Amino acid sequence: MFPLWAREFSLSFAQVGLLKTSYSGAMSLFQIPAGFLAERWGEARLLAGGTLVCALGFLALGKATQFEWFLLVLLVAGFGSAVQHPLSSALVSRAYEEGPRRMVLGTYNFSGDLGKMTLPAATALAVVWFGWRVATRGVGILALAASVAILIILSNLVPQPAKENDATMAAGAGGDWGIRDARRFFVLSAIHIIDNGTRAAFLTFLPFLLLAKGGTMKSVGLALGLTFTGGAVGKFVCGAAAERLGIIRTVVLTEAGTGLGILAVLIIPLRAILALLPALGVALNGTSSVLYGTVADLVVPERRSRAYGLFYTLGIGSGALAPTLYGFVSDWGGVALALAVVGFVVMMTIPLARLLRLPLVSDPTRGS
Repeated sequence: MFPLWAREFSLSFAQVGLLKTSYSGAMSLFQIPAGFLAERWGEARLLAGGTLVCALGFLALGKATQFEWFLLVLLVAGFGSAVQHPLSSALVSRAYEEGPRRMVLGTYNFSGDLGKMTLPAATALAVVWFGWRVATRGVGILALAASVAILIILSNLVPQPAKENDATMAAGAGGDWGIRDARRFFVLSAIHIIDNGTRAAFLTFLPFLLLAKGGTMKSVGLALGLTFTGGAVGKFVCGAAAERLGIIRTVVLTEAGTGLGILAVLIIPLRAILALLPALGVALNGTSSVLYGTVADLVVPERRSRAYGLFYTLGIGSGALAPTLYGFVSDWGGVALALAVVGFVVMMTIPLARLLRLPLVSDPTRGS
């Protein structure tokens, strides 16, 4: 939607970045509170309620008429979306306490990316046929249906939150946050911060680069669909690869591929970009499955909702700020320069990955 809004409402690149920051920033701010609330109220109700708020936000977005209104509505939708990442990841990691957790979380992330794979292309077609307002309201209706399904299905599957004495024992095992190894946890978070900021900036400004190379709105929708298709595959494949190759090697491969792929997009023609985007999507999104599963290795099960909340807050906070910061770079030197900076910055994760030095299985309850 960003190129359409920029054209219709005469928005600068910095304003486009601020719209992305509004949504992602709200999502980031509420994730830690969501993790704490889940320990008291349960994940199922919070997931359903947050998805409902997000749905209402997108329904209202279809009626927006000015920049300030877009900011406000995206802020509300972002708060609703905040429950998804920490609570769902905690649920999945808890369900697979024994076994290849990274691969299972990769499968979970793959299933979520199926929506990212189909919605951009479907929404682009809906925009052509009906306009962006109707397309946005359609997304809101889908989210509304999802909130009802979440409440009905998860209420029968998810166990009750841990009792207070269990939570107290968990705190004693790893502090109030339940973190067993603080140094590795924050190195992991630093990689997540750079990785998430890279992904948010690239996906925000890729459409503008494609349009500058002669692309159309249909080709932009196709490009995003191809990127998310590769991303979905990457989350599944890279989660499995980490179980076999190890965390450090997998992160180095995916982040190097991301940086080189972004730099290649700047110099190759439009058709070649479309051919490259699925492979770039694999690298761009694949790192996340490795990181998510490793968080669970470093945190006691009873505290994972809040620890995941902290982890996602750091990463999505970076994803919220990055589009605005790179928007200023784009206004100053052009989109190509901003994406070149993005490509070089992501390479900083490679030396950070070497600091992890984590074994393939670091949970003492599962062997060494």
